[in-house]
Amino acid sequence: MKDTTLIVLCAGNSTRFGLNPKKQWLRCGDIPLWLFVTQKLSSYRDFSQIIVVAHQDELKYMSNFSDEYFFVAGGNERQDSMKNALQFVTSSYVMVTDVARCCISQNIIGELFENIDKADCIVPALKSSDTVVYKDNTIERDDVKLIQTPQLSVVSKLKIALNTDIIFTDDSSAIKNSGGTVFYTQGSQKSIKLTFGDELEKIDCLPSPSSDTFVGTGYDIHPFIDEKKMFLGGVHIPSNFGFQAHSDGDVVIHSLIDALLGAIGAGDVGEFFPDTDEKYKGADSKILLSYIVDFIQNVGFVVVNVDITIIAEIPKINPYKQEIKKTIANLLKIPNFKVNIKATTSEKLGFIGRCEGVAVQSIASLKFYNWRD
Repeated sequence: MKDTTLIVLCAGNSTRFGLNPKKQWLRCGDIPLWLFVTQKLSSYRDFSQIIVVAHQDELKYMSNFSDEYFFVAGGNERQDSMKNALQFVTSSYVMVTDVARCCISQNIIGELFENIDKADCIVPALKSSDTVVYKDNTIERDDVKLIQTPQLSVVSKLKIALNTDIIFTDDSSAIKNSGGTVFYTQGSQKSIKLTFGDELEKIDCLPSPSSDTFVGTGYDIHPFIDEKKMFLGGVHIPSNFGFQAHSDGDVVIHSLIDALLGAIGAGDVGEFFPDTDEKYKGADSKILLSYIVDFIQNVGFVVVNVDITIIAEIPKINPYKQEIKKTIANLLKIPNFKVNIKATTSEKLGFIGRCEGVAVQSIASLKFYNWRD
């Protein structure tokens, strides 16, 4: 068997997809699409190495799902992602696929390897059965091929082909442009590529997402400091003091972020916004929460509800509870009734009882985005 590396590209932003999650994070049962595709392809062949190319912001989270693969940060273009991945390839051949091509059969892979010695790049392709018009001119449809992935290439040839400023949408185009050879195998109508979202109605190889509920808890505490504005739950609380913290110190939002991240298994607020980074000095915590909400949606979750308990002697929370509730609901993109704000004291005990600071505990429940709906 020829030594071959599998590269799965899933670093895109899914800008044309039309759904809240990125396509690579649609859940198939309880695993994301990128893992479903990678596991399926790796079951067809004994690859010498498997490289998964992830979006930089999702790289650490993605690596939590498996220690069997090598994870590489992607670039702005597909070609940049390919160059990043190829730096770590030591095999003679590489099979590259886009995660959007999620229903690839074993026969397609078998055809690629059966013809591995016939060209520098082996490519599955379909003939066009429809009339084809190019720039208002009808052209001979027998001369048209619809190119698919995976594509099997000679690594040395592919590296040379991609070493250019010209942007290519697949490997075969780059190799042909550099003078390399391409051999076409029979593609499949079932190898549908997820692009606009409506393709999901035609795909029958993917299991529905799990209906599990995920719960996370968060806790944060900050002491008071003079001459700083106080913010709780994104709401300005009139006061002569605020919270000692690297950011604005919004203890409600920090606790809530930890609860959200806990529910999806993505660490804590300090991993995303370290207090050693000057970029976050004095940062508006509402902006931090908005980033986390986008992250949660991108990786395939939706927020069900949150329950927040503020523990404070001062300031008095009741006058601001409804405004905090509304602000949090807007930031989470959920209805007000799915946000609960509770306030209590520590009965004059300890750090909080001495009016030296505020603590907050949050609970959040999330579920997978149901793309079947």
